[in-house]
Amino acid sequence: MRTRLSAMLSGWLREPLVHFLIAGAAVFAFAGWRGTAVDPASRTIIIAVDDVQRMAERFVQTWQRQPTADEIDAMIRDEIKDEVYAREATRLGLADGDAIIRRRLRGKMEFLARAEVDAVMPTDTTLTAWIAKNPARYADGARHDFDQIFFVATDPARAQAAAVAARAALDRGADWQTLGEAISLPRTMAAADDGAIDATFGAGFAAALAKAPLGRWAGPVTSGFGLHLIRVRARTAGKPPVLADVRQRVENDWRAATAADREARAYQLLLDAYRIKIDKP
Repeated sequence: MRTRLSAMLSGWLREPLVHFLIAGAAVFAFAGWRGTAVDPASRTIIIAVDDVQRMAERFVQTWQRQPTADEIDAMIRDEIKDEVYAREATRLGLADGDAIIRRRLRGKMEFLARAEVDAVMPTDTTLTAWIAKNPARYADGARHDFDQIFFVATDPARAQAAAVAARAALDRGADWQTLGEAISLPRTMAAADDGAIDATFGAGFAAALAKAPLGRWAGPVTSGFGLHLIRVRARTAGKPPVLADVRQRVENDWRAATAADREARAYQLLLDAYRIKIDKP
C-alpha cells in the first residue's frame, strides 16, 4: 500500500500543473509572511447574469441553437477556470515580457478607446460637414485618365531614392515608360472611376489622384504594392454627392476616422503620464 502511494505521489510531482500550483501557493504564502495584504476582491470571482447571457449568445452564434442547462454550466465552469488561471498567471508574473500577451492587452486597450464610437449616431450636419471635407471621394461619376510608374517598396529607402531619381529623369525629358519596375498593374488607365482605381491599386489611391496636379508628374504616392509616380492626364468631375445617396459610406468613414482620433488622444493622455527614457546604441 505504501509503495503504491509513493508511486502515485511520485507521478503527481512530475506533473507541470502541480509545479505551477505549488509555485503559486509559495508566492501567496511568501506575500502573507511579508505582511503584504491580499486584496479580497482578487480572491472573489463573480459570474453575473450579463456574463451568462453573453456566453449563451456566443453559443447561439456558433451552434445556431440555444444551449442546454448542462452546456450553460459547462461554459460557466470554463469561464471560472479562465479567470482563475489568468489571475494566478498575473500574480506569478507569467505575463511579464511576453510579446503576444502584451499585444493582446494593447489591442484591448485600443478597443476600449474606440468602442464608444459604435454607439454614437452622427447627425446629418456632422456627415454633411464630412462630405464637404472630402467631396471628390463621394462624387458620383468622377473619372481619371492617368499614368503611373511603380517602385517596389521592399526596401523603403531604396524605393524612395529610385522614385526621386526617376522624377529628375522625367524633368530631363526621359521616356516615362522606360522608368520604374515591372509589375502586373496597368501603367495607364483611362476614364477609370474611384472604385476601379482603388480595386486595382488599393484603398486611397483614387484620393491621391484627386489631389494630384493635372498634366504633370507627382509623387511618389503609396499604394498597397509600393510607391508610384503619377500623372493625371485628364479628370472628369462627378456630380456633387447627396448625403442620402452616400450616407452609409460617409458614416463608415466618419466612424473609422473618429475612432482612430479618439484612440490616438486616449493614448496620448496615458503617454503623458509616463517619463520615457530611450538609450540608443
